[in-house]
Formats: sequence, structure tokens, C-alpha cells
Amino acid sequence: MEPLAKLFGSNARLKILRLFIFNKDTVLSVPEVAERTKLAKEVVRRELADLSSAGLLRKKGTQAPARYQTNPNFEHLNAIDTFIRETTNVRPQNILKEFKRAGALRLVVLSGLFTGIIETQIDLLVVGDNLEERVLANSVRTLEAELGREIRYASFATADFRYRLGVYDRLLRDVFDYPHRLLIDKIGL
Repeated sequence: MEPLAKLFGSNARLKILRLFIFNKDTVLSVPEVAERTKLAKEVVRRELADLSSAGLLRKKGTQAPARYQTNPNFEHLNAIDTFIRETTNVRPQNILKEFKRAGALRLVVLSGLFTGIIETQIDLLVVGDNLEERVLANSVRTLEAELGREIRYASFATADFRYRLGVYDRLLRDVFDYPHRLLIDKIGL
């Protein structure tokens, strides 16, 4: 169990906290929270009820299903926001473990969200041979559930990546001209 999960009581509460802290203006129903965090609906209901009774979340509207949003008037919101943002990260080993099932990885680059530069077009670049897009998309959704944020990513076959690199593709320039982190580089950049 992650140390923060121990502090906040459970991994489920931590995932839900991250989701609502990173998406303050978003109104979400129980099924939407369950889908985005990959948690059971009953667990989500219980955690949402606890966070609502604490004042961190507020119910929106009177219609069913219940919808929740971060309460901007919660007195400790800024402190929790700072704490969650400062302590939320995903270990590179966990990222690579998730993506290895997608195919033969040749290059994995973290940028954007993972480097603190939010304005970039993508947060993750994956290059490989025989990549299975469905498996890759599932891996990204798993990371999104852990982080509580949407991850913008792009994936390319090795030949396509080399071509784009050769013609100074704007998307690739956006990654490599700004702070980035290479997790795997079997191409030799």
C-alpha cells in the first residue's frame, strides 16, 4: 500500500481525492467516478459519502444519480491541493511495467504532466514495434486512475517515428524542445 494511502485511510480514498483535486470544476456521478478510478461502485459511494460529510465534496443538483464536485469553500482545500500535487507521481518502473504488455517498446518519453509543463500537447510518447493500441490504451487508463488526471499520449511505430523525426514533426518538437524524460531509448536519440 502506498504511504499516502495509509495516511488517507485507503487507496480508494486517495484515488478519489486525486480525481477531485485535479478536476475541481468537474461534476461527476458515482458511475463516472468508479470508471475513472477503476473502483467498485459500492466503495465509491462509501468514500464519496465520507468526503461529502467532511465538507470536501458537495452534492450537485437533486436529480438521481447523485453528482459530486469539489467544494471550493472547504477551508483546507488549498492545503490538500498543494499536498496532493506535491506528492503525486508515478514511478518509472510502474509505467514501464504497464506498457511492456503492449508490444516491443523502443522509446518511452515523459513530458507535460510528468515534468510539470502543462502546456505541452502530450504527456507521454510511446514508440515501438507491433504495438497493440487496445492494450496501450488500457495501460494509459490504469495510469490515469492512479494519477486522477487525463494523460494525453501518442504512439508510433518505429519507422513512422523516424520519418516524423526526420521532417521535424511539430508534435515531436513539442516533446523534445521542452523538458522531458527518457524512460527507454533503444533508438539512440
